[in-house]
Amino acid sequence: MEDYAIRATGYGGKARLLACRTTNLVEQIHNCHNTSATISAALGRVVSIAAMMGLLHKGKDKITIQVHGDGPAGKLIVDADACGNVRGYVTNPQVDFTANEYGKLDVKRAIGTAGMIYVTKDIGLKEPYQGASEIVSGEMGEDFTYYFTQSEQTPSAVGVGVTIDTDLSIKAAGGFIIQLFPGTEEEVIIDIENKLKSFGDVSKKIAEGYTPEQMLEQLADDVRILQKQELNHFCTCSYDRIKAVIAQLKLEEIEDMIAKEGQAEVTCSFCNEQYIIPKHDLEQICKALGG
Repeated sequence: MEDYAIRATGYGGKARLLACRTTNLVEQIHNCHNTSATISAALGRVVSIAAMMGLLHKGKDKITIQVHGDGPAGKLIVDADACGNVRGYVTNPQVDFTANEYGKLDVKRAIGTAGMIYVTKDIGLKEPYQGASEIVSGEMGEDFTYYFTQSEQTPSAVGVGVTIDTDLSIKAAGGFIIQLFPGTEEEVIIDIENKLKSFGDVSKKIAEGYTPEQMLEQLADDVRILQKQELNHFCTCSYDRIKAVIAQLKLEEIEDMIAKEGQAEVTCSFCNEQYIIPKHDLEQICKALGG
């Protein structure tokens, strides 16, 4: 099955609905970074959230989610845009633990239960918008429910999950976001709460073959699909971008690279692609900097 996200409304337009299947996307990121089972689950949850949030934007708009927890995983960073392109990485991809007391991967222990979530939205303004909230559980679904409510003043429910197969491949990944518009009646809120209680595990639903549309049909009434967007693992790094980054260094630093190494070797954090900038190009950069 393909990976995609959908944007919809429910209850006669009184609720915003988002859902996604990210199994292949999370598998690609797992293969790229050789993530452990626990980190695949942690990073995969953030990937699903970013993919859905990307649908709330247009054109070249981009969002970046940073999760800075106090756990051994370190920082989790995920980029997504309005066209369904997603990439992500984590500081320590090999962190792993045995199952928690519920028999599930211990994402909370890897991420930590204290720290911050930062969401940067580059929507073409002079300065990007940045929202932030505290990590409240380390489970990500609960943390982003809190983020939307506190930072964006939007009552929300977020459910994300990742199931890992015995060979560490990704068996299922995806999630949903439900957001209430101002003035939503109490009976609608109660109905959503009841549906959430009976819905069950997100990744289990996806593993059973549920589509994003079918998940939303169980989570809300009067679902109307507004958009469907294919999701892809796509990195924006390139040779020219790497050169541009090097050009931001001090002249003395670049001259030191030339003297000691005769070239520069740079590996993209998001996709692990390695770039080698030869001496000639480094010297051209130095000339442009006045060296």
